[in-house]
Amino acid sequence: MNTFFSYVLLGLSLSAPVGPINAAQLNRGIHYGFLHAWLVGLGAMIGDLLFMLLIYFGVAQFLTTPLMKTFLWLFGFFILVYTGIESIAGAKKTLHANAAVPATTKGKSFRTGFWMAISNPLNIVFWLGIYGAVLAKTSDMYSNQQLLIYSSGIFIGIILWDVFMAGVATSFRRFFKSRALYVITIIAGITLIGFGIYFGYEALLLLME
Repeated sequence: MNTFFSYVLLGLSLSAPVGPINAAQLNRGIHYGFLHAWLVGLGAMIGDLLFMLLIYFGVAQFLTTPLMKTFLWLFGFFILVYTGIESIAGAKKTLHANAAVPATTKGKSFRTGFWMAISNPLNIVFWLGIYGAVLAKTSDMYSNQQLLIYSSGIFIGIILWDVFMAGVATSFRRFFKSRALYVITIIAGITLIGFGIYFGYEALLLLME
């Protein structure tokens, strides 16, 4: 049981660093509430699950080839910059309590998180390093059933962080004044664009090789 909880903590620690997913959750939570923020995290978690399955079955190495990495950097650049611009464009809505928030769907919130997760080459390398190390360490010590249980512990940690971030984003919406929400939304948008520019820069470097 102690080993299982250590993997839950691993999942929490993997999710906690500030990145584009957390920024997107914050933005969605401010504008659309808890469910949309949670769905962004859920979409990202499904993307993480996809990577874990690919690593488990030994086919993730294909995603680290130069061609695929270039494609993913460029795709991530588009997704992040678009989402960031969308966030900044809608920021003024937070200044007016009665202003209509641009319409969106729960499916779009889910897809935003999913595409951000699977288009991030850093995420691929990250899971290769972390989950690959977990498999290497535990495969000789435990059965496949135990590996599945411990892997689920990682995901429980990710789910807990997802719910926590959705709650934080919703609290911002509920307790902060409109001016503060405006600033937070702008910062979230700039953060997403910043990550997007970094992705674009990495893609350019690969294209120039």
